[in-house]
Amino acid sequence: MTQTEQLGLKAKQAEKSLALADTGNKNGALALMAKSLRENCSEILSANAADMAQAEKNGMKKIMLDRLLLTEERIESMAKGIEDIIALPDPVGTVLSKIRRPNGMVVEKITVPLGVIAVIYEARPNVTSDAAALCLKSGNAVILRGGKEAVNSSFAITRALRQALKKSGFDENCIQLVTDTSRESAAELMKMNEFVDVLIPRGGSGLIKSCVENSTVPVIETGTGNCHIYVDRDADLEKAVKIVYNAKTSRPSVCNAAESLVIHRDIIKEALPLIKAELDKKGVELRGDDFSCGICSGISKASEEDWGAEYLDYIMSVKSVSSLDEAIEHISKYSTGHSECIVTENGEAAREFLKRVDSAAVYHNVSTRFTDGGEFGFGAEIGISTQKLHARGPLGLPQLTSFKYVIKGNGQIR
Repeated sequence: MTQTEQLGLKAKQAEKSLALADTGNKNGALALMAKSLRENCSEILSANAADMAQAEKNGMKKIMLDRLLLTEERIESMAKGIEDIIALPDPVGTVLSKIRRPNGMVVEKITVPLGVIAVIYEARPNVTSDAAALCLKSGNAVILRGGKEAVNSSFAITRALRQALKKSGFDENCIQLVTDTSRESAAELMKMNEFVDVLIPRGGSGLIKSCVENSTVPVIETGTGNCHIYVDRDADLEKAVKIVYNAKTSRPSVCNAAESLVIHRDIIKEALPLIKAELDKKGVELRGDDFSCGICSGISKASEEDWGAEYLDYIMSVKSVSSLDEAIEHISKYSTGHSECIVTENGEAAREFLKRVDSAAVYHNVSTRFTDGGEFGFGAEIGISTQKLHARGPLGLPQLTSFKYVIKGNGQIR
């Protein structure tokens, strides 16, 4: 049995008792986990410093370094995120429906944990604590497999969490980390149907594509984010400038950052210079169609690849359109199904956009940066699902459960 398979066996054993744990005990363990992150802050920061030094040596882009970086404030935020999960309802044991049949038999549909969840992610150390806490509250054992860029950080965080589990009386193998960051370990997790019930990849398009195409374990596909903002002919330009600037520049390395700007031609001559002037403050490079390039200097010609790109950088495509229908058509063609926004004061245009655009989150006059489990009131999330089965949008506690039918009778036979 390989090392990864041994983790799977331990997770399967630990999951059996965790699935039956009551809410109070799970919340008690989560409180200790938050406390342990704070108590081990210096050790986690030291581990992260080693990861940062290696990443800089390897030439990681500055924006991606920000995803890897941990600070005291970010560790405190991770601990607070766990405490937020304590305050949320336990998703396990909820009766979703109850039907009494004509023969007196009662059929109940009740939520249950998924079982063992494997999470494969990249240079985001905070995912380690978010995923572990969400899985624990929802009664699932978790096997974490972070990227090599964050290996020291992930190990230090996991060690702190497992220490807390042990103090709480839970099996510390409810949370495990694959320390082998080779491609082979990821490939092995994808085939571990005997031990793993669900695989959740969180990262770039390459990682997600690899999991979807190669995994025999069921995959919840979290999405890359080619998120669009459409500035309609009836937009309030002050709102438009503010929303585009926030969605593009507040944190360009995350999946809910806007990558594509679509503007109605009736308003583009006034809107685009205002938006570009604001984006210039952060040095955002705009790549536009011929019409957009003719409006402002300093916009480079977009290629076909630009329309579908998730840049994760200070780059944004600009497409001009002559109608709401054309905007929706463009978004539908190039969207990754993550988050799209319309900026308009026209209620009918907003209703059409929200109804016809088929993405996990659609917005009216709101930045796409709000597509997040915490912002939606779900606590933390493991990722944003862009598929339609088994869950869509932020993967919070309810999405980490399945259900079973419990049938009660009094000797009925068929």
